[in-house]
Amino acid sequence: MSTTEEIVDTLSFFDSWEDRYKYMIDLGKALPEMEQTLKTDDRLVPGCQSQVWIEPKVENGVFEFQVDSDAHIVRGLLAIVMAAYNHKTAQQIIDFDIADYFAKLDLVKHLSPTRGNGLQAMVEKIRQLAQAQL
Repeated sequence: MSTTEEIVDTLSFFDSWEDRYKYMIDLGKALPEMEQTLKTDDRLVPGCQSQVWIEPKVENGVFEFQVDSDAHIVRGLLAIVMAAYNHKTAQQIIDFDIADYFAKLDLVKHLSPTRGNGLQAMVEKIRQLAQAQL
């Protein structure tokens, strides 16, 4: 799994957004597969145009997420979010400046409004899960 720094560096390397989208799709393809049995309504993230499932597991205070989506670009967005939040404690998740990360990626303005809302819904869901652990 890529780190936030690696993703920022790699995305800044590409000149065109078409190439950046291809890279994001590749990031999504690299995500581990989510078990089909976990793709249930209670794991769906509300507010996403595509179907997005998030399954948290906490071991020794550290979150490990299984995630998936039915859309390639959204899986890529999930990979970008997972770089920030996976394998972190609840406090690290709450403390991480996701707005700054997205600004460095120059991402949100290049997403449709519905995709941007979905991205924010994913972040909000993870932050709620972290907040519940504190």
